[in-house]
Amino acid sequence: MPVTVVRFNLVEPGATPASLGDRYRAALEMARYADDRGITTVQTEEHHGVADGWLPSPFAFAGAVLGATRHLAVTVSAAIGPLYDPLRLAEDIAVLDLLGGGRLVTVAGIGYRPEEYAHFDVEWKRRGALQDELLETLLKAWTGEPFTFRGRTVRVTPRPYSRPHPLLLVGGSSRAAARRAARLGLPFFPSAHLPRLQAYYEERLAEYGTEGWTLVPAAETPMLHVAEDPDRVWALHGEHLLHEARTYASWQTGGIRSAVRSAAHDAAALRDEGVYRVVTPDQCVALDLDHLVLHPLAGGMPVEEGWRSLHLFCGRVLPRLT
Repeated sequence: MPVTVVRFNLVEPGATPASLGDRYRAALEMARYADDRGITTVQTEEHHGVADGWLPSPFAFAGAVLGATRHLAVTVSAAIGPLYDPLRLAEDIAVLDLLGGGRLVTVAGIGYRPEEYAHFDVEWKRRGALQDELLETLLKAWTGEPFTFRGRTVRVTPRPYSRPHPLLLVGGSSRAAARRAARLGLPFFPSAHLPRLQAYYEERLAEYGTEGWTLVPAAETPMLHVAEDPDRVWALHGEHLLHEARTYASWQTGGIRSAVRSAAHDAAALRDEGVYRVVTPDQCVALDLDHLVLHPLAGGMPVEEGWRSLHLFCGRVLPRLT
């Protein structure tokens, strides 16, 4: 059975507080609906200071989803680790892990936008050291035992539900991220299909004598929208998919790699690329992918159109997956 994911980042260009509130509540209803029908995972993410309202508080949203559901996993992919107070994040994740009975998955990355560090007055050049401190602190804190943090002895409560600790992965597209994960014996989640980086991580596991595993995105992991008439959706709503694609493209400079990587400048080119795909239920089944990522509210997609996609996916795709 493929892993099935419903992704939310709650983007809405030109939103008002009322319309954005409606979008957030719709996302929770969608999560509850998806959970009732056997969807595997709800995924959310984090960005700051974005004019279109990109979700800045993924753990708050994750808590709401955990409270609205009973079975599916909730993945924060990715939290920007250096922007968090390590002790506070250890407490927050412990509480969410207890609330969800172990269903929270955290992918900790260091981000790729200096503007987000400036937003919190965190020094960009220290991001590697801050990430090391964060991860090491989380692992110590979740034991429930006293430990030394910044020169003082502390103890974090409550202890989380999961043993030995809540599921924590290190995300990234660099060798530094892979080394960090291997050194700490944490799973590694490359930000794109990067087999050489996976091999490098496995070499470092052997070097450090630690154990770990990789969750490598497939070579093909399109963002999916399901519709009876894909032409209609591209004509009416292609601008929403293009908005998200162009936003990601503006952030991915230099060596930054992501599974969502597009060079399209108009909706027609975006459709041809295949990074975002609008497919019929039959076409969705025929993709035969190991991971199906449904993105019903992509780029500010109208809520009613998002519901149409989710209903088609759960009603006419999910029962046919093997």
